[in-house]
Amino acid sequence: MILLADKIEKSFGARVLLNGASFQINAGERYALVGPNGAGKTTLLKIIMGIDSCDGGTIQFAKDTQVGYLEQETNLASDTSIIQEVVASAQEIRKMGERAQELQGMIADLSEKGEDVSSLLDEYGRVQDRFEHLGGYELESNAKKILSGLGFHPEDFTRACSEFSGGWQMRIALAKLFLRHPDLLLLDEPTNHLDLESVQWLRGFISSYEGAVLIVSHDRAFMDACVDHVAALENRRITTYTGNYSSYLKQREDNLEQMRAKRAAQERDIAHMQVFVDKFRYKPSKAAQAQERIRKIEQIKSELVILPEGHKHIDFKFPDPPRSGDMVVSLENASKSYEDKTIYENLDVKLYRGDHVALVGPNGAGKSTLMKMLAGIEPLSSGTRDLGTNVGIAYYAQHALEGLNENNSVLQEIDTVTPKWTVPQQRSLLGAFLFSGNDAIEKKVRVLSGGEKARLALAKMLVAPEALLCLDEPTNHLDIDSVDMLENALKRFPGTIVLISHDEHLVRAVATRIIDIRDGKMTVYDGDYDYYLYKRDELAQRADSASNNTPTPAAHADSVAGRTLRRSHAPQASATPAREGGKKTKEQRRAEAEARAELNRRLKKTKTRLATVEKQLESHRARYDELMELMASEELYADQEKFNQALMEYNGLKKEIPALEDEWLELSTTIEEETSRGRA
Repeated sequence: MILLADKIEKSFGARVLLNGASFQINAGERYALVGPNGAGKTTLLKIIMGIDSCDGGTIQFAKDTQVGYLEQETNLASDTSIIQEVVASAQEIRKMGERAQELQGMIADLSEKGEDVSSLLDEYGRVQDRFEHLGGYELESNAKKILSGLGFHPEDFTRACSEFSGGWQMRIALAKLFLRHPDLLLLDEPTNHLDLESVQWLRGFISSYEGAVLIVSHDRAFMDACVDHVAALENRRITTYTGNYSSYLKQREDNLEQMRAKRAAQERDIAHMQVFVDKFRYKPSKAAQAQERIRKIEQIKSELVILPEGHKHIDFKFPDPPRSGDMVVSLENASKSYEDKTIYENLDVKLYRGDHVALVGPNGAGKSTLMKMLAGIEPLSSGTRDLGTNVGIAYYAQHALEGLNENNSVLQEIDTVTPKWTVPQQRSLLGAFLFSGNDAIEKKVRVLSGGEKARLALAKMLVAPEALLCLDEPTNHLDIDSVDMLENALKRFPGTIVLISHDEHLVRAVATRIIDIRDGKMTVYDGDYDYYLYKRDELAQRADSASNNTPTPAAHADSVAGRTLRRSHAPQASATPAREGGKKTKEQRRAEAEARAELNRRLKKTKTRLATVEKQLESHRARYDELMELMASEELYADQEKFNQALMEYNGLKKEIPALEDEWLELSTTIEEETSRGRA
């Protein structure tokens, strides 16, 4: 057991958030905490961390548990560089290293005097193992790896934390947390300020993290990839499920069917007995039986199954935008520079009516800049931008939340864009964006959560959508029900969409074209997100083969920067001749033989390196075992010089063996995957 939350109670005035909520996280388990906006997920995290107090119940941790917590918002005003800020955060690890050095000196001194050092050796072994396990010898290099995975460039490492925007400061906070390697990670919407590639890196990091993890997230693909349990906060209680998010949905639906059936049976029993009570309650000869049935009714009511509130599936369709011409927006020979920094040069882009385009690539590559250029928000440094006939533009980014009037109620705010609508029509629209009931629509904007403000800003923009929608991270702060509503509406939108999102599920569902932006270049893929991933993998294999001077079948993107980007509708011909009667032709057999020879040539260096690594691992492990036996002898501690030499060699092997094991696994996996691909 790492964490036990037992019968947690929490209320805000008359509003009850948690009522007897309990769950337990064990070592190594990765939990997703799910529930609708306002259910109390963030509040529960703060109670676990001791930031908020609970009205009842207890929070217990295993002895010496280190806990790391990432809040939804952070502010680092420090003038220290980000690499210094991140490395300095690992105070526990550095103290372990200092204690290990202190123990080493004490052991050496006492050994010279012939005193018993067994207890010190035990402590030294524990501290040293923990220090090495947490990467104590590679703090700075690990910090750089983590920062790189989160999207920072090496030249950013020496910049002051205060120079970075809120989203990047969240990444710095993540890096500080990951370098500390706490036993339990609490992450509140960790993907909100990450790009798609950083989310993929984070997925891999969390999946291989050795500690326990509790995540609040709206990203289904992210949860599916890296959690093995779900804690669902429903009806102010917590129900736990084993499996990822998709598994939770299926189990939850199965459980709901059983609960509905039991509830229906209870209600039938109550109704049946109530008929008898109403008929014979005041008849003396039946009064006793009536009283007995009243008692049974009360008992059943006390045991009545409480059904979860359920996910709010609201079918919302945008009004059709004004019909535009076939060409919606184009950039020709467009360039964009900021002072001496060139972002784009000689860029040609054309978007057409009905295109649903996702801009992907690492942060800082220029996705938001390109969207602003298309929307006309950022002026071009050179080149031309043309809008098609009857094309209006709606642009949504986080700044849209700042345009809300804090003093208005939700209903008053939506009235600013729907002045001719009736109140029932406005209420219906707000219901589609999950503002239901008088309390929700009468709330002042200033008291809304981040997710509620995001939904309101989206509602204002989409109530009368334009032919071109530009959406920059529209799902930040939205819960899963809200994302579902937005996803379904965007899929059916007949106009043109330009989308930037870290939510892989949304991109996969909405996008019909992908524009990949990286290293100052732009590549267009005329297909959905899965097609893009396939083509990128194909291009990477081609580049790898080209670097080894081995020819491969041509693989190319549909369009690249420097050319006019038009969609391709040509069918693809099969590259492999059909077999006749199930027998391979002579040409096929020769092609397969050539493919096998090519595979062997391509894997020759990898197999050679694998053999070398296996020999090194064998000798290193044998020497490691020898040193373990040697360091267990008292004679060694009498010779200070030999002790120090053995300790140095031991520490070196402790670092080298895991690195060799990682390389062995990577090489073996490469050979297996290439061999399987060659057989396919």
